[in-house]
Amino acid sequence: MKTIVSQVLAALGCGALFGLGLSLSGMLDPARVQGFLDVFGAWDPSLMFVLGGAVVVAFAGMVGVRKMAKPVLAEDFNMPTKTRIDTPLVLGSAIFGIGWGLGGFCPGPAIAAAPMGYGTVLLFIVAMVVGMLVHDRLKAGKV
Repeated sequence: MKTIVSQVLAALGCGALFGLGLSLSGMLDPARVQGFLDVFGAWDPSLMFVLGGAVVVAFAGMVGVRKMAKPVLAEDFNMPTKTRIDTPLVLGSAIFGIGWGLGGFCPGPAIAAAPMGYGTVLLFIVAMVVGMLVHDRLKAGKV
């Protein structure tokens, strides 16, 4: 029981830190994201710093994980096993990028921006969930 409470508290803390970082960096504003993608217009490079900071932190975290015998709040690491670049990965990445560019939201920032009242964010989240459900149905052969 103590482990579950610790895991929930750790998840809440990480989520709050993530949301705070997104808010402080301005990444909850879809106009800023679309400005980053507008490389031939009024390009806004600020997202590059957010992404760069995330890569540095994630890299340092992975270096630390590789030195640990086991996680602090779990029995073992849940690491990805698939390392091959295949058609579903490339196609999914392209579709994700198109949705991100058109909507101006990535899933995490969209959920973090929901309470801020941006007009299209709730519609974006609903459409994102519908897209995931359609994928799961297609993959399971139910559509």
